[in-house]
Amino acid sequence: MPERRRILVTSALPYANGPLHLGHIIEQIQTDIWARFQRLRGHECLYVCASDAHGTPVMLRAAKEGLTPEELIASVQQGHRADSAGFLIDCANFHSTHSPENRYFAELIYTRLAAGGHIARRAIEQAYDPERGMFLPDRYIKGECPRCGAADQYGDSCEACGATYTPLELRNPVSALSGATPVRRESEHFFFRLGDFEAMLREWTSGERVQPEVANKLQEWFGEGLRDWDISRDAPYFGFEIPGEPGKYFYVWVDAPIGYMASFQDYCSREGLDFDRYWSPASDAELYHFIGKDIAYFHTLFWPAMLHGAGFRTPNGVFCHGFLTVDGQKMSKSRGTFILARTYLDHLDPEYFRYYIAAKLGAGLEDIDLNLEDFVQRVNADLVGKVVNIASRCAGFIDKRFGGLLAPGAAAAELRAECVAEGEAIAACYEAREYGKAMRRIMALADRANQYIDHEKPWALARDPAQAARVQAVCSAGIDLFRILATYLAPVLPALAARAAAFLRLPLDWASLPASLDGHAIATFTPLMNRIAPERIAAMIEASKGHTEGAATAAAAAPATTQPPIADTIAFEDFAKVDLRVARIVAAEPVAGADKLLALTLDLGGGLRRNVFAGIKSAYAAGDLVGRLTVMVANLAPRTMRFGVSEGMVLAAGPGGKDIFLLAPDSGAEPGMQVK
Repeated sequence: MPERRRILVTSALPYANGPLHLGHIIEQIQTDIWARFQRLRGHECLYVCASDAHGTPVMLRAAKEGLTPEELIASVQQGHRADSAGFLIDCANFHSTHSPENRYFAELIYTRLAAGGHIARRAIEQAYDPERGMFLPDRYIKGECPRCGAADQYGDSCEACGATYTPLELRNPVSALSGATPVRRESEHFFFRLGDFEAMLREWTSGERVQPEVANKLQEWFGEGLRDWDISRDAPYFGFEIPGEPGKYFYVWVDAPIGYMASFQDYCSREGLDFDRYWSPASDAELYHFIGKDIAYFHTLFWPAMLHGAGFRTPNGVFCHGFLTVDGQKMSKSRGTFILARTYLDHLDPEYFRYYIAAKLGAGLEDIDLNLEDFVQRVNADLVGKVVNIASRCAGFIDKRFGGLLAPGAAAAELRAECVAEGEAIAACYEAREYGKAMRRIMALADRANQYIDHEKPWALARDPAQAARVQAVCSAGIDLFRILATYLAPVLPALAARAAAFLRLPLDWASLPASLDGHAIATFTPLMNRIAPERIAAMIEASKGHTEGAATAAAAAPATTQPPIADTIAFEDFAKVDLRVARIVAAEPVAGADKLLALTLDLGGGLRRNVFAGIKSAYAAGDLVGRLTVMVANLAPRTMRFGVSEGMVLAAGPGGKDIFLLAPDSGAEPGMQVK
């Protein structure tokens, strides 16, 4: 294991003007996975965040709702904390920029910059709304970009070309508050001389502290020249007043990143840590920020320059990510794809989203698409059909036949050694934020573990009492392989990892992966994760639409239970197209919310598997089906049912109820054999 590191990480502060949506959660998940991975490897890694509480939008919304800004941000922050916790974000401290700590550091940094000659003051003309009687914040003016001409752009930067500018440079500006055309009015403002730090910033951004795409964009900004940054706003404004300047307030983007420091100081005060060990220029701690690509300018120019100019350390890295799209498009309220964090949590397990996003995330700035059909299939296939399936296939034999004791000797030693050795490559992927590559490596190991169990066929061995030791050895190896996979997945799936640790009766520890489980006692297996039911996706989408379309709930669309009439006759040639194959049931589990269905994983031989729903729960307990043979319609097109996607049809005979018959295990048939 590498030398123990001391690390502080942050994600961008969500604005206290509304609830979190899945776009916010992506960033928090990315940060949380990285921090959990570092701790799992034995490092000290603290993750702090806060609500970004200042600015005109908060002030205006509070007034509209008849609240003080403090009352509004307290309510919103409570929701932020709850939603983050719901997605299993392990934040050491979630603070607020409207705090004594943030005021202290904002004033300290400003006074140090002013003392160093890095603050200028001069009269400027600003956009003023004559109807509302106030200067307009950048985001309350819209118009055409002065560089590329894109319409409907905010007053500070262009989402189309990335240009930054002042609101007065917008073409055809309009007040977003009243619709009036803004007028020019003069006021004295304070400016941070960013150009004073050009040499320092060129050096700071020349290494690996920023991604290549960001470095290329920074060269454009350097080429245009680093302009002074307006860091003040006029009253009325909700924020911190600039020391000694009545009616002048720090612009929200000044104290927002300072909120990282404030949140950590609050944590240090509570936990007795030394703040300077992390933030002094001589610190040997590491500091990383995870942000969206839309705020790279603030975090890679203004923020390190402010820190350097005020005598604090600069970040080791600023990691940007792309935007979230849903089914290939921007999130839309009308389509129900603008999904709030709370709406998701009301319908789905947070670990489904954590895994899917991890499988999509790389170290670059590419946008991340939540394809809802792929979301269902990938989670069900990878997590339930592959990883959890290993434990469910093996645990029953260990529990029922061997009292929960794993074999005293190791089996599959070569495969196990290869899985442990793969840990360093997986760790390198996590470290580089290449989570998608890590997930692919882990799932490849899960495939190999399942192939091993398929090859050994413990269900067949179990029919011969003389093979009892071999059954125990094979299933014990499967349980150990599951332990390795669960450890690798722990940063992404902390709740599943906790359930796995309880089942295994031992902690999941990366350093302990090589250790043997010979003779170890495990607990009775209970289902660790259920498949995603598609109707829950539909319900979430409907809930996200709100009342705008008066949509009915998904439950109203549930299928009728009456038997359909006999269909029209078909020709023999049509019937001859049906491909009937023998399949072995390698996993079976009840379907939540279904009285008659079991979810079966069928082995058709040659590594081919299918997930099928079968209405045979009245005749068979799930645990009794593993190892049995059945006949299935192998070429039936997948069908999306109420409880998920069924990839075929199981054939059974009998009058119904408890009298539903499958092939006997000793029938002599083999998986993949065609039935004619």
